[in-house]
Amino acid sequence: MTADAPAIEVVDLRKVYPGGVRALDGLTFTVGTGELFALLGPNGAGKSTTVRILVTLTRPDSGRARVAGHDVEAEPQAVRRAIGYVAQHSAVDREATGRENLLLQGRLYHLPGRRLRARVEELLTSLGLGDAADRVARGYSGGMRRRLDIAMGIVHEPRVLFLDEPTTGLDPESRAALWRDLTDLRRRTGLTVLLTTHYLEEADALADRVAIVDRGRVVASGTPAALKAELGGDTVVLDVGAGVAAAVAHLLAGAPQVLEARAVGGSVHVRVADGARALPALMALVAGAPYEVRSATLSRPSLDEVYLHHTGRAFAQADAAGQDGGEGA
Repeated sequence: MTADAPAIEVVDLRKVYPGGVRALDGLTFTVGTGELFALLGPNGAGKSTTVRILVTLTRPDSGRARVAGHDVEAEPQAVRRAIGYVAQHSAVDREATGRENLLLQGRLYHLPGRRLRARVEELLTSLGLGDAADRVARGYSGGMRRRLDIAMGIVHEPRVLFLDEPTTGLDPESRAALWRDLTDLRRRTGLTVLLTTHYLEEADALADRVAIVDRGRVVASGTPAALKAELGGDTVVLDVGAGVAAAVAHLLAGAPQVLEARAVGGSVHVRVADGARALPALMALVAGAPYEVRSATLSRPSLDEVYLHHTGRAFAQADAAGQDGGEGA
């Protein structure tokens, strides 16, 4: 792989599971060397299937992918030597200590004894596990086990690290701590990281670039700031009730300053050029229809609004639908 070649290159990946479940439908993106790149999408969007293909655990039906300069189908062993992988479910042996887990993982990669011991001490210290190194992992908190998972994924110093939903199930404090650890890890090592997540704030906080995935394809990509800036203006959310939200959205769609109006459950999301100036006029227009506005909020565009703009669905609704249907993809 040359210095300017992408660390990850994905072109037109397609995957259909038995029963006709279309997990990937022409997925395409690239990840530059040293980037933290987030695949952001609701449960069932195809994120985990993508990762499983890139780490050589699943074969695509068509398309191609390269990781660290190696084709995932033609050179799977070379890909495996170049990557680290932290799956959704922890690989930690709970009956072994943190140190023992890391030593075993390093031996699987044939790291020589002295180098391995030094690497284990380095990781235990840098990821805040030094005091718990010789405790059985069964007694670790969820956040500690996740940090140990990451340490196991990078013990062999890979060029590319895959993190599949690394903070799912963690409480907010543990999630924030893991974000700090990942930020510090990249600052020290320059490691390329592909992160999958269905947490909007996680992608916004951590990623250099984001690809928003919906139904197996990328619907938008760029830096979080650029994706939000592309929408422009402000977002007004009016709570009007599920029975009238569609009618209110239709009413407001043609109003002055309104760039876009969509019904989402019992609310109407209205994108306007100037929120402070438009809000009183919108409230008056709705009240004159007449409909009742239960509450109104005003904010700058978010990644949730970006997803809504490109898919026509609210992220939370799509995520709940994906959970109901099973993550699998």
